[in-house]
Amino acid sequence: MSGTYIKVQTDDFNIGQLSEQVRADDATSGAIVTFTGIVREMEVVDDHLKALYLEHYPGMTEKALLSIADQARERWELGNIVIVHRVGELALNENIVFVGVGSAHRDNAFLASRFIMDYLKRDAPFWKKEITGEGEQWVEQKKTDLDAAEDW
Repeated sequence: MSGTYIKVQTDDFNIGQLSEQVRADDATSGAIVTFTGIVREMEVVDDHLKALYLEHYPGMTEKALLSIADQARERWELGNIVIVHRVGELALNENIVFVGVGSAHRDNAFLASRFIMDYLKRDAPFWKKEITGEGEQWVEQKKTDLDAAEDW
């Protein structure tokens, strides 16, 4: 039986354990696709990023993520889905988000994982602040993220 696991947390996650959770108790999935988002170094105006700070709306965020997973299930036949997103202050190279999708066929798993990430970036109530040596600044949603979700 396929299931959906959603978690928003401050603690880091273990990619291997979450990948196993996508596989758990599901012998129907012949394909597992995972995505891990990581805090990357980038130039922010004239300074370098030191960390990100992510906030969310507890309860509402989990419901939004579950809705996104449900929408993916409506489009494709899927096995287990695991979505874990971190909040709080995250340093460079730390994990931010994990999305894992199982399916009988690889195309469905690849498409569903991309769909989930595109919709997560647009619809999940997370707010991001960039922390640099010069200070802190809340970040607006990127047009490219909004456009990616519109492609579906």
